[in-house]
Amino acid sequence: MSLITETLLDDLKRRTGFTERHVRVLQNLGRCMTPMASEVALAFYDYLGRDPEMRAILWAVPGRVERLYGRFADWYRELFSGVYDEHYAENRRRIGLVHARLGIRPGFIIPAMGIVQELSLEHMSSVLKATELYAAVEAFEKIIAIELAIIQESYGEAVEAGIRAGMASSEAALMQGAELLLREKA
Repeated sequence: MSLITETLLDDLKRRTGFTERHVRVLQNLGRCMTPMASEVALAFYDYLGRDPEMRAILWAVPGRVERLYGRFADWYRELFSGVYDEHYAENRRRIGLVHARLGIRPGFIIPAMGIVQELSLEHMSSVLKATELYAAVEAFEKIIAIELAIIQESYGEAVEAGIRAGMASSEAALMQGAELLLREKA
């Protein structure tokens, strides 16, 4: 666990106003949200597969998408685990580095997360009482903001590592820097 990740997580919790109340709300949401993890994964990869560049990356290796469905569903369930500690942040950092290593830029990830938000919020509005909805949406939006910020920070870290390693272009710096950082942590 790096001090940078621990500090970043603390900063993000403070900046978003993420509190123990939000943790409890997310844990309680798990009962109605985690059963739809596979459905959200399918919609997420269906969305990404419509883009030719993402389709080329995702389907470049036989079986990759099938493995990713399972990992994505696990990630989605973890959103409602109630555990948002240094280990959680380091796992999210690693997710960002793996995406960076493959050349998947934030411009792909952030719009695709809109699908996650849309399906999740739709489901919440259909299964929760009106009095529960505001707190649920608030907690969910905060954890998604933290997720995206950690991934974005990992991209910056990868580019910096790539530049230090002598990569000339930003794309090469991103991909090679991520590779270096992932090997460093292995």
